[in-house]
Amino acid sequence: MTLISSTIAYVARDATDTLYRANDTTRDRVDLAPKAMPISDGRAQKSTLYCNGYQIVSCVMTPGAHGLLEPDRDSACALIARLTGADSVVASAPPVHRFAERSERSGQLDNSRPARFAHVDVSSAVAERFSQRSCPQDLPAYRHSAHYNLWCVTSPPPQDVPLALCDARSVTDADLLPAKAVFDRDGEDLWSMESYVLAHSPRHQWVWFSDMAPGEALLFKTYDSRPDRARCVPHVAFDNPLAPPGTPPRSSVELRAIAYWR
Repeated sequence: MTLISSTIAYVARDATDTLYRANDTTRDRVDLAPKAMPISDGRAQKSTLYCNGYQIVSCVMTPGAHGLLEPDRDSACALIARLTGADSVVASAPPVHRFAERSERSGQLDNSRPARFAHVDVSSAVAERFSQRSCPQDLPAYRHSAHYNLWCVTSPPPQDVPLALCDARSVTDADLLPAKAVFDRDGEDLWSMESYVLAHSPRHQWVWFSDMAPGEALLFKTYDSRPDRARCVPHVAFDNPLAPPGTPPRSSVELRAIAYWR
């Protein structure tokens, strides 16, 4: 098994009033407490959504906005339904394209920089509200819901700034700290929501997937209403110590979806 060490940008456990913006990061309030952590190669493991909260999958890509490839929504929703047994799956937001800092595109599109501190996209309370808001009309009531992020690379391997995932089994509620995610544009704060940032624990088990190729994707969970399932997977962009000089900057696209069970 390939094991590397890299710095994970945790947030200080005693941090309060954490706030970060999608675009103007100069006004963020994030008290970082970085730690060097071992990161194992997920390709050597048999990880599943049910157990670990993530797994590697194949993804159908189609041309989208700005001439960039992005996941085909119908295929992505069908994939999640097949893997989870959900009765209905909906894409809950447009795809988000991100580019490593060395790319000339980084920061040029809305919310297009890699997330450099460990986080979970939505808090449990916000996820429940989003589930209710996005519930399909033909599914007026549901027993359970779960939120997923389909993260697809669009640049060739290796990735200089890949994504690290924290095994859901190694995360406790005490490690998840509330934060305010602010969506801004052209200097104006448009709306905000609660998310989580991650405080360090030596229990955390981090993985990455080496040399991902276009057409491969990481499907990971950001919320699950069922107490007996993997709840959420903190994640973060990190510098790959194995990437040789001159490696092209990573580009990726992610699609968020919500699954429902009757």
